[in-house]
Amino acid sequence: KGMAVVIMGVSGAGKSTIGAMLARRINCSFLDADDYHSHLNKEKMKSGIPLTDEDRIPWLESLRVTVRDILDKGEIAILGCSALQEHYREILRCADPDYEPSSYVCCSVRFILLDVGAEILAARLDKRSSEGNHFMPSTLLPSQLLLLQVNESEGIPKVDASGHPQEILESV
Repeated sequence: KGMAVVIMGVSGAGKSTIGAMLARRINCSFLDADDYHSHLNKEKMKSGIPLTDEDRIPWLESLRVTVRDILDKGEIAILGCSALQEHYREILRCADPDYEPSSYVCCSVRFILLDVGAEILAARLDKRSSEGNHFMPSTLLPSQLLLLQVNESEGIPKVDASGHPQEILESV
């Protein structure tokens, strides 16, 4: 049976950077959830409009299909995905055909939260945006921080992601 590790957090936390580094370290594939957003979703975010559940659910469902394929092949993959709310994570967990809802522990889809303070996140997003490297403006950060919820019962480890990427990778 395969496994997927989701590196999660708000925009600017380092999901893509750390996820790609981790995938190289353990010699598996890396998937960036941003690549699965529709053009419309990217345009909304670029315009400073927060996504709604109606925008996110089809995106998460397409990710679930991709992760299910990886699990079915017995492969390991790292997925960089915001997965801000528990019900979003449940959609991804359901990629495991043996997963029983809310049973968190016995699932082939695991999560690691990259935890970073708002000031550092805003600086990262501003830098990235000014370089033209991403569609997500820092003006959407407050809405993402409000959405982020992690239930202790999920057992998701939190990693301080405010330092240098190599330090963060070692913590992961």
